[in-house]
Amino acid sequence: MSKSKAKKYFVAGLTGLVLGFSLMIGFNYMWVNSSKNESCMACHYHPEADASWKQSIHYNNGSGVMTDCAACHLPPKGSFDYVKAKITTGTKDLWSYLTKNKEDIDWESKGELEYAQTIVYNESCKACHVNLFPQGITDEGVTAHLHYEENEEKLNLQCISCHLDAGHYNPNYKHAALTEAPVEEEGEPYAEATAVTEFKNYVETIPGTTAAISMIAIPGGSFTMGSAEGEPFHKADEAPQRKVTVSPFFMGELEVTWSQFWAFYRETMSEGRTSPETIYANNSREDIDAVSGPTPPFGFPDQGWGMGERPAITMTHYSAETFCQWLSLKTGKKYRLPTEAEWEYAARGGTDTPYFFEGNPKKFTNGGFWNEMFGADTTVINSYVIYSNNSKNRTQEPAMVKANPFGLKNMLGNAMEYCSDWYAEDAYQNLSDGAVDPKGPESGTEHVVRGGQYTDDAADLRVAARGKTQHDAWLKTDPQNPKSIWWYSDIKGIGFRVVCEVPEGVAAN
Repeated sequence: MSKSKAKKYFVAGLTGLVLGFSLMIGFNYMWVNSSKNESCMACHYHPEADASWKQSIHYNNGSGVMTDCAACHLPPKGSFDYVKAKITTGTKDLWSYLTKNKEDIDWESKGELEYAQTIVYNESCKACHVNLFPQGITDEGVTAHLHYEENEEKLNLQCISCHLDAGHYNPNYKHAALTEAPVEEEGEPYAEATAVTEFKNYVETIPGTTAAISMIAIPGGSFTMGSAEGEPFHKADEAPQRKVTVSPFFMGELEVTWSQFWAFYRETMSEGRTSPETIYANNSREDIDAVSGPTPPFGFPDQGWGMGERPAITMTHYSAETFCQWLSLKTGKKYRLPTEAEWEYAARGGTDTPYFFEGNPKKFTNGGFWNEMFGADTTVINSYVIYSNNSKNRTQEPAMVKANPFGLKNMLGNAMEYCSDWYAEDAYQNLSDGAVDPKGPESGTEHVVRGGQYTDDAADLRVAARGKTQHDAWLKTDPQNPKSIWWYSDIKGIGFRVVCEVPEGVAAN
């Protein structure tokens, strides 16, 4: 090879080496700098993201050490998962930045645990927090972390499940036990309960409190319980259909609200434990003289969504039963949870269609090729139901929806509602056609829940749709031993509605 050719090859090779090295340096610079906080903030223009991060313990702490965005929102460096997540997340963020308007984004829902769990990596939390028992940790913290450490694989939890405000401060989040009811009573307490002398709607005033409950008179009658096989999204436990008759009763216009539940909490708050067996046995007694109230919940049980008229949520079936017994003691009437038959009868409001309003579940559901491509029909259902399409991933005020034909609000969606019945998949098979005031199986392990919740699809909110409690799953993060009998740690959309039996001497239609 001649010297001139060798020189050319040398120059070309050197040039290629320099260009390749320069590209590598440039790529590395882009790779590193694209994970810096400034780069994250360029795309993530949540109006409060920067401020809430700087108020959190990942920035505002005693050590002065700052935790960067990528430390939580990407897997630990050096892993294939890190590379994969960085590429996919970066592509998604860039696409959203170019195609979406920030005014159209539901920022509130981005702060909920369900969404946070999809963008925070537990391995990254554990990579920084190697010691789960640092100096200054409380006794409750030690108990909780021991519970996590001993049951990590079984629980399949993320650290953020209990530390939602660690990365972005949220004033509506609390990671400690409440010491008192978070809302003070306003106004003068009622002196006596409402006298019911005829079968019509009334407002129950709870003596010694400022709380009142609007009760709707539900006329007795017969209806077809369950759904036919031809009903869209029909399930096996909704059949066979049975003709059922229910006696007249009163039912709460709304799910029990926080205002009403805190009245119970303030008066009965206790560290004592009355066994569930005793509480359930009291349902058939008339001489109850007292009930013990809830132990303090951890955090804000309303999830920071608001109190007032929103449904009281996260309490157990036992807690709901105890509330009913307290209400009975306070008012001298017989309050209880509805039977499954009463609940469906009331929810239907005299109709026999999939919902108590017009509409086909196939048009309302988000599933199916057509609806996934072009969107579900929401024009009617949005007026009556708080569900996945309009809830903003949280319960809402009852004023958002219209009542059913009986005058009851939120019978579908918003929060699931407890019934007094034990759940059995074959309950209707064992139910006699023409049954009067049926009460379901005599025993079981889970209770019936009805109505669905704010995260559900329209297909699961049909009047005949049945659900059940999932007691162990709804308590999996609770570190207490024994676990709480009052509050659930892993379910938000569960509440209840009360029924009042018609007092003796009152003629019902």
